[in-house]
Order: sequence, then structure tokens, then C-alpha cells
Amino acid sequence: MSEQTIALVTGANKGIGYEIAAGLGALGWRVGVGARDEERREGAVAKLRAAGVDAFGVPLDVTEDASVTAAAGLFEDRAGRLDVLINNAGGTGSAPQMPTSVDVATVRAAVETNVLGVIRVTNAMLPLLRRSASPRIVNMSSSVGSLTLQTTPGAETGPIAVAYAPSKTFLNAVTVQYAKELRDTNILINAACPGFCATDLNGFRGVRTPEQGAAIAIRLATLPDDGPTGSFFDEAGEVPW
Repeated sequence: MSEQTIALVTGANKGIGYEIAAGLGALGWRVGVGARDEERREGAVAKLRAAGVDAFGVPLDVTEDASVTAAAGLFEDRAGRLDVLINNAGGTGSAPQMPTSVDVATVRAAVETNVLGVIRVTNAMLPLLRRSASPRIVNMSSSVGSLTLQTTPGAETGPIAVAYAPSKTFLNAVTVQYAKELRDTNILINAACPGFCATDLNGFRGVRTPEQGAAIAIRLATLPDDGPTGSFFDEAGEVPW
């Protein structure tokens, strides 16, 4: 097996996911660009390669079992292991998201991608991660999922969003459960908040660049073996649950 560090970034064809892939690639890593759309995926791979990144496309829809299984098979064939998994793919869900008027299907769709998709991909990749000397998992969350901040008067938590915000709370809780089960292994798993970045997820209203948002994921992907696990971070440090 190659000694080159190999990573998978889901939802990596654009935005923060693309910048995470670019940042890991700049470290000399081999990066799998996970994305559903073939044209966008291969366009991202071509752009990364032009910048000197050892990138390859990974057809991946995190909401589909068969797609995730096939992606795991691709890594098995190409490298025989996986060193770092960045669960970045996600969505806000359609509007409106006021609790009293939301369509339940909107909540279900957000959870399917932001939570169940993470579980699906993580479990499929775990056998490969267990073969790594220093496996890392980073779940891209958001401070809007912090119940502490949501209940702190004056805290900036964005608009009321009964699908998106609770899906990130759910993801944070799932991250803790993985950390508890994996605490006797060498796998470190943490949640990351990139901040309010300008991406098409929010109509480019964010105040941070995707590259700035990617920095915390790259930091957690490169933690030392005695680094934290089961925690939630942004660029300033730990985020309260």
C-alpha cells in the first residue's frame, strides 16, 4: 500500500469542500473528490490537478447506500485504506423552516443528508480507516447546531431553521457517540464549524471565504495522535454544545 496520506472529502466539487480538498492536496496528500454530479466532480478534479493536487473523482451520493458502498470499493481498490474522512456534504433544506409551518419532508431531507449521510459514509469507510496508522474523521457541522448558543440571549445563531439547525445538533450528538465507541482505538473524530462562509448554500451571503472555512477541517484532519476526539471546534477554539 502507498505511504502517501489519502483522504476522502464528500461534497468536494465546490465551496468549502473544494477548498478542503485543495488544502489537503497542498500538503502532498492524495485526495478523493466525492460528489454526485459527474460534470462538476470531474471539473473540480481537473482544476485541482492543474494546481498540482493528486486528486481523483469519487462518484458519491451520501443518501444512497449503493453509491456509498461503491465509493468504499473504489478506495479499497486504489489504496487499500483511508487515512482521513471529511464528511462535508450537506444541505440547508428548502424554505420556509418556521417550526409551526414547516413541511415535515423538509426536515426529513435535511436529516437524510446532514446526519444519516454521515453515518452511512462513516460506517462504510471505517474498515478502511482502521487500516490507517493515524485515522481522522471530521464532520462539518455549524455553530447553529449549538444548543448553548441557541439559548444564549444575544448570540448570533442565524434565522430560525427547524430543519437545518437541529440537523447539525443531531450531527454533533452523533459525533459524540462515535467518539465514545471508538475511544479505545486510534481514530480521532471531531465536529468542525467553518463559520459563515459565502457559498451557494447561503446564496453567497457569508462574510468568510470558503478557504477560510476550510482551515478548521484541515487542522482537525492533521491532529497529532494525542489530539482531542469527540469535540466541536471552530477557528477560535472549542464551540459549546
